[in-house]
This record gives sequence, structure tokens and C-alpha cells, in this order.
Amino acid sequence: MLSHRAVKLFSLWLVGLGAPLMAQSAQDTAAAVQSLTSTVNQLQQQVRELQSAVEQIRDENVAYKEEAHELRQELAKRDQAASPDRATLAARTDTSAATQAAASQERDARLDEEFQLLSGKVDEQYQTKVEGWSKYRIRLSGIVLFNLFSNQGTVDNADIPALALPNAPGASGGSFGATLRQSQIGLSAEGPRFAGAQTSADIRFDFGGGFAGDSNSVNYGLAWLRTAAVRLDWTNTSVIAGQDALFISPISPSSFASLSVPALSYAGNLWTWTPQVRVEHRFALADDSTLLVQGGILDNLDGEAEYYFYRTPQAGEASRQPAYASRVAWTRSVFGQLLTIGVGDYYGRQNYGFDRNINAWAGMTDVTLPLSPRFTLSGKFYRGNAIGGLSGGLDTSVLYTGDPTKATTAIYALPSAGGWAQLKYKPLSKLEFNVAFGEDNPFASDIRNQPGNTSFAGPALIRNQGILANFIYRPRTDLLFSTEYHYLKSFALGNQNFDASQVNLMMGVLF
Repeated sequence: MLSHRAVKLFSLWLVGLGAPLMAQSAQDTAAAVQSLTSTVNQLQQQVRELQSAVEQIRDENVAYKEEAHELRQELAKRDQAASPDRATLAARTDTSAATQAAASQERDARLDEEFQLLSGKVDEQYQTKVEGWSKYRIRLSGIVLFNLFSNQGTVDNADIPALALPNAPGASGGSFGATLRQSQIGLSAEGPRFAGAQTSADIRFDFGGGFAGDSNSVNYGLAWLRTAAVRLDWTNTSVIAGQDALFISPISPSSFASLSVPALSYAGNLWTWTPQVRVEHRFALADDSTLLVQGGILDNLDGEAEYYFYRTPQAGEASRQPAYASRVAWTRSVFGQLLTIGVGDYYGRQNYGFDRNINAWAGMTDVTLPLSPRFTLSGKFYRGNAIGGLSGGLDTSVLYTGDPTKATTAIYALPSAGGWAQLKYKPLSKLEFNVAFGEDNPFASDIRNQPGNTSFAGPALIRNQGILANFIYRPRTDLLFSTEYHYLKSFALGNQNFDASQVNLMMGVLF
């Protein structure tokens, strides 16, 4: 418990630290310190009063016990042939003393409980907190995740594979390694109420943004921005602005082997983190269900450009308009879980110069269907055109007849379709088993007509499949263990196909 002297020293230190700041900031700091000092003094005074009351009750309890004992001894010394009235009086006296003692013990226990409660509140005041310059609360969260993996075959990315590739001449045909770069750190903050809405913000990073270029740089994953958003939440309406996941593609297979990017990426699972502004409204329906309507604009990305230092417009951004998206979802409770059926759409225009314009679009649906209290079936399916920016079509949006920088080169949108499905079995609240399958299928006939085109991985892939099976055990809410088997099969032009697999062991601590 802090003394008044310690509080005073802490206040002086805060004032000294804030000397270089603006006068208003110093006043805010002084006010915050004064408020903290007043709160601590009040709690200390309450604790002292409770301690005094507890000691007084204990003393009274001892006195009652001593008085009852003396009275019993006095009665015992009197004549054994005392009248029945005398015996009755002694019994009543014993009963009265015992009742008083029991009541005193009950009061003693109740005051002890209140004392412990207030002591806990005092201790909470001195716990280490994440603090910002404003008076509003900030929360730190995240996960430290260790992945130990073994690959059979050649993959595009050793620790988080998405594609199977042909073996290079002389290659060992596999790999073994470990990583912590899928660990995440997040901050969330509550803000003031504005126009009747509760404001809040959050930001989240992991370390999957590449490597530093050192000889052992695989151990030094670079931090990259995953999501960062500002929210205004009314009772049934929300406005969200920031970089966030695709709201038209809200679910992914359950996996801690692929946490840096969603599981079954480039195998039917559309995803990206993109700047956006969206509005959501929730309608409560009569049958204890809800209807969610979402709509917004997104940064119009096409997945064709790569940035290293300077940012140049992608073809979608060069169209001088955003992408547009909307979704409608119906939800109700079934078997103590949420049954959700959602339908979404997407449209964006892409300009590749020389008046070569492409219309990118997609329609998709997502389903979460509880089959029983322990089994849940979920999935997502799409059909689209030029949606490499959403990780569709194996990350490819368009096909070229030649050099895309020349006006004579024709550009065609690449159509694709795909999806995934997962079956979850949860026999215990701490344990779950998941099996999932996904496929991304760019239309092979279009790729064959332009054989010079290749995917980002090298060969002209026309289909990619992924199968995963895992269990996730969480003995505590902040501790997890998991094992996953992931099988990949990729198909290329010329009736070629490549397969690979990974076994991943995981341990994580959430905070």
C-alpha cells in the first residue's frame, strides 16, 4: 500500500516529467495525479476503518466468550440440588451466550470479507497498466506463438505454405524448422462518446512482413501492420474506418499453424487486409434472430503490383474510384451456438492504361451451421472475375497477350471460382478437432489461351487444393497446444501436378 509520502513523490515525478509539455498537458497530468491521490487516500481510509472495526469485533467476541465461561463456572460451583428454575436459568444463560458468540463470529466473517474486497481494490490501483496521454483505458493483448514444422515436398513458403511446387534439381525434397513470427501484438483503446456513439480504436501487428536480409534473418521477422481501425458504435449501428479484414468474407478455417495469413489462403479462402470505410446496421427480428446489413468502400487493389519503398497506384487505384462491397447476414441461436448465413458482393474497376479497363467483381456466401451442441459445419464459396487483390484466382487478376506496358497488348480478366468447408467437433469446452478442405480454381481455358502468363509462384497454375486436420487444446483461456497436418496439391498446365505436406506443432500463450 502506498504511503502519502510515496504518492507525493510520484506526483512530483509526474510534474517534473511533464515540464517540457504544453501547459494544458501539465494541467491534465496534475489533475490525474490529484485524482489518483484522492482515490488512494479514500481507499486507505476505508481500509483503516475496516481494520479498526474488525479488531473491535474480535475483542468483543473474546469478551463474550470469557464472560460465558465465567458464568458457567459460577453456576457449576452452586448447590447441585438447586431448584429446577436455577438449572433452567443456567441453560438459558448458556444459550444466550452461545447465540451472541455465533452472531459475533458471523459479523467477524462478513467484515473480513469486506476487508479483503477493499484490499483487492487497493491492490488493483497499483497494478501495472498500459497508459496513454488521455484518460481513457488502453488494453494490450496478443499471443506468443511457437511453431515447429516439418515439410515433405517443395512449397512456396516453408513455415506458412500455400502452394505445392516442383522439386528443384538436387533439392532434398523437404525441410524442417521453427518460427515465432506468427506471434501477434495488439492495442485497443476506448474513446469518448460522440454524437451518442461509443468511440474506440484498435491496432494489431505480427512479424510476418518479410526478413531483414541478415544471414539468419529467418529468425528476425519484420513487423507488419495487420489491422487498424476506428469505430463509432451506437446501439444498432456502427461505422468503421481503417484497415481491416474483408467484411464480405468474415470467417476462416480454425488454425494456429496459419495465423499470420488465414488458413487455406489461395485454396478457396478469399482474404486481404485493406483500408475501408463501412457502415453496419443490426435489425432484431421477431423470431429471436438478427439481420445484419453491411456496406462500404474499399481501397481498390488488384494484386498485380508490388511495393518496396515508394507507392505507385495499382490498376484499381488508377481507375480513380474505390471498390464497393456489401453483405447481408441472418443469425439466430441453434444448439447454444450461432447459425449464420451471409451473402456478399464486390465490384471494382481496374485501369491498365491505354483505355484498357477491366471490371472486377465477385459474389460470395458464408455459412456457419451448428449440427448439434458439439458439431459445427462452416464454409465459404465464391465466383469472381479479376479478384487477385482478394487472393482469388491464385492471386492473379488479369492475363496478357504480351508486354503489358505496350498499347498493342490485350488484357483479359481472369475468372475463377472456389471455396472451403470445415467440420468442427468440440467434445469439451477446452478441446476441439477440425477438418477442412478448400480449392481455388482459375478457369483453365482462359489460362491456356495465354500460355505466357504465370502465377506469382512461377508455373502457370490452374488449380490449388488444400486439406488440413488439427486439434486445438486450451487447458486455460491463456494457454494453447495444437497439432496440424496440412496437405497441398497444385495443378499446372500440361497435366502436371505437385503435392506437399506439413506437420506443425504449436504452443502459445495469450495475453
